[in-house]
Amino acid sequence: MPETNSIVDIRATVVRTRTVSSTVSIITLDCPAIATAAKPGNFINVKVSDTTLPLLRRPFSIHNVRGAHIDIMVKSIGPGTSLFCDKPTGSTVMVLGPLGNSFGIAAKEFDTAILLSGGIGTAPMLFLEKTVAAQGKKVINLIGGQSKEDLLAGELSNCRFATDDGSQGFRGNVVELLQSELENLKKEGTIKVFACGPNAMLKAVAKFCHEQQLAGELSLESVMGCGIGICYGCSVEVNNPDGGLRTILLCREGPVIDAELLAV
Repeated sequence: MPETNSIVDIRATVVRTRTVSSTVSIITLDCPAIATAAKPGNFINVKVSDTTLPLLRRPFSIHNVRGAHIDIMVKSIGPGTSLFCDKPTGSTVMVLGPLGNSFGIAAKEFDTAILLSGGIGTAPMLFLEKTVAAQGKKVINLIGGQSKEDLLAGELSNCRFATDDGSQGFRGNVVELLQSELENLKKEGTIKVFACGPNAMLKAVAKFCHEQQLAGELSLESVMGCGIGICYGCSVEVNNPDGGLRTILLCREGPVIDAELLAV
């Protein structure tokens, strides 16, 4: 988790809102204090209204950092996110962050990063790709969706696609795509898998990494009312190294966790 003194609660200006699909927008916020401290995998908690409706803040992965600006990927799925996507340029919102932990991208740990995304799971991947590529490592994006309309590649590079209906790329899910590509991917050197997407997908990724003895990290989503461990709204059950299960607060011990914590 970031150092406590790096977390700020500031009023940020909406610089731009760009629609990338029928339900998803990229919102650019001017918030230099968060942009400076952010690491790939961190998230922010946004108060989308100055009123009490909606009451709770909304969590969003940091999609990209560009100077004093951060980009976040927002899917309009309810009143809160719809309100946020409709914010005009120049309006402001309260933003708490950067929150949570970050992806483990130590220089000597791997040669090639495999970024596995399902749907809106591409949200943290651009920031991660840019940071890993800056270390001189290779990055390959495997992106899945039900159909080609669900694929959110955006500015990501070296992308390979999987769709359930076969409308683009590999016919099947993104974990099956990883399985089909694994032998060739191993030729790129030591690999590490970084994944974000629906919980069912992440459990399948964790199982696959465990079976194939691959290093892997997962970025999970949960309801995060406060983002700092006070409300206990983001409790998640994970494996206990000594057997059984234990409960963690995703905002404090996540959102990034080792794949072994979900492996079955």
